[in-house]
Amino acid sequence: MERTLAIIKPDAVEGRCIGSVVARIESEGFRVCAMRLLRLTKIDASIFYAVHKEKPFFSDLISFMCSGPVVVLALEAPNAINRWRQVMGNTDPGKAAPESLRREFGASIERNATHGSDGVETAASELAFFFRGSELS
Repeated sequence: MERTLAIIKPDAVEGRCIGSVVARIESEGFRVCAMRLLRLTKIDASIFYAVHKEKPFFSDLISFMCSGPVVVLALEAPNAINRWRQVMGNTDPGKAAPESLRREFGASIERNATHGSDGVETAASELAFFFRGSELS
């Protein structure tokens, strides 16, 4: 079994898509180990997305991720990281597979509804950022 972090971003939360995304997560065979609705501060978002600090979109990304509540989830399944990335689809909803969450709920490359860890080390770090060990069932 493997764990990964998923985030339902502010655009999808505002669009009232939480239930649809969680239903899809469960229908794909993921187990939700932990889930929380929260609002990121600029400091938290800047720390979480520090890997993108030097990229031109960093400021817009931080503003967007702080623009409304997000839902953070710890997901578990065999090969969870790659499977979740496949379910999400391409970062650009216009290039995402028709059945992907980003195609269905994303509006643009900046407002693409979901986030997922990109590797085992990243997943461990991202999960620890949002959840204490005792919160992960």
